[in-house]
Amino acid sequence: MITSRDVARLAGVSQPTVSRALRDDPKVSEATKQRVRDAAAALGYSPSAIGRALSVGRSTRVGLVVTDLDNQFYAHVIAPLHHELERLGHELVLITESSDSGPVAEHVVAHGLCGVVLATTTVDSILPARLRDRGVPFVYFNRTAPSVPADSVTVDPEQGVRELLADVIGRGHRRIGAVFGPRNTSTGEQREQVVRAVLDENGIGLAHRDVLHGPFDFRTGHDGMRTLLDRDDPPTLVLCGNDVVALGALNAAKEIGVDVPGDVSIAGFDDLPTSGWALVRLSTVAYDLAEMSREAARLLVGRVGNPGAEPVHAVYPTRYVARDTVGAPRS
Repeated sequence: MITSRDVARLAGVSQPTVSRALRDDPKVSEATKQRVRDAAAALGYSPSAIGRALSVGRSTRVGLVVTDLDNQFYAHVIAPLHHELERLGHELVLITESSDSGPVAEHVVAHGLCGVVLATTTVDSILPARLRDRGVPFVYFNRTAPSVPADSVTVDPEQGVRELLADVIGRGHRRIGAVFGPRNTSTGEQREQVVRAVLDENGIGLAHRDVLHGPFDFRTGHDGMRTLLDRDDPPTLVLCGNDVVALGALNAAKEIGVDVPGDVSIAGFDDLPTSGWALVRLSTVAYDLAEMSREAARLLVGRVGNPGAEPVHAVYPTRYVARDTVGAPRS
């Protein structure tokens, strides 16, 4: 492995001078900086981010913790988060774990990260407490864990859900089923609560057998849709916890020859770019996911610079986007 000492020998300077030159220290002459850069380039040397953090007493590396990398939702979070962090002089590191658990905190500390964005936190996760106890700043993204207060970027589903349900009720839907998200996430819990409250206001209940739960993934929607359509009297509309679940439901309907929206209507939540494709045209509840991602970056960088400030909660509004998967029920 090429080290800074190798660069120092080639450039004819000391190892500390290499470190200062690559940090663009104003005390190092431009000629020396250039000589060091040329030596580093010739040797293919790239300074360690952890080493830089130790040498300057701070890190500019931010972690994004995701436990469900197969979910295409997060692909649309990473790019705007990365670009905003880069604009603010920080780097993004993706941390993928099978569960949102305590060992992640040790991973964050060991790799010298200055802060973390928590994107798949469950309400019972111990990770926020572990990060707090180790003094690592973090921001909740699209999820919260009520036991540990912190900065958060979330969505208020009410307006979008009201618009969606006003549309489907106006079209005549009364037998409504749902494939909601997991019960141990604030996002899944809040969306379900709003749906139930608005339906209750309109005198429409959700039959216990027509309400399913599962991870926010394709399989949940696929299997849930097949279960609901196998009923003797299936729902005329299926509400899905997010767009990925809805895509699974759409595929299940296609597989068994059920027409959407002729035989059953389907609605999602998130308005991922895929949902607007001509082959999909999913009716869904939308919000500004890219701006939410950028706001998470800004909040975290601000928290790193001012760890003692009161938590900030950025809440984004929603709206209904009517496309082709919602129609009138068959008479």
